[in-house]
Amino acid sequence: MTVKTPEARRLRRRRRVRAKVRGTAQRPRIAVFRSNQGINAQLIDDDRGHTLAAVNWIEPDQRKLARMEQATKAGELLAQRAKAAGIDTAVFDRGGYRYHGRVKALAEGAREGGLTI
Repeated sequence: MTVKTPEARRLRRRRRVRAKVRGTAQRPRIAVFRSNQGINAQLIDDDRGHTLAAVNWIEPDQRKLARMEQATKAGELLAQRAKAAGIDTAVFDRGGYRYHGRVKALAEGAREGGLTI
């Protein structure tokens, strides 16, 4: 029996989710990456393999916020950038993380910003 690290278990969940979730140009995928310091999110068109919009925790207005506020603000900012790109709906790819805490805050922030998930 092999012992899997938490990261290996997350990547296995991530592959399972990605087998079911696919983004298109009209309805891109919101891909989330969460680290101990912050959170990143991208709107991805999987048909072309292009990132349509992105938000990162190291942006100047994001760095000074607490982590939960940072996630909510990142979701709202991603929704604004999506609206600017002409996107109003998306599918949510939690990246193998539980839909809880900062991942949930990012999704709710995107919904508050006007993005339909």
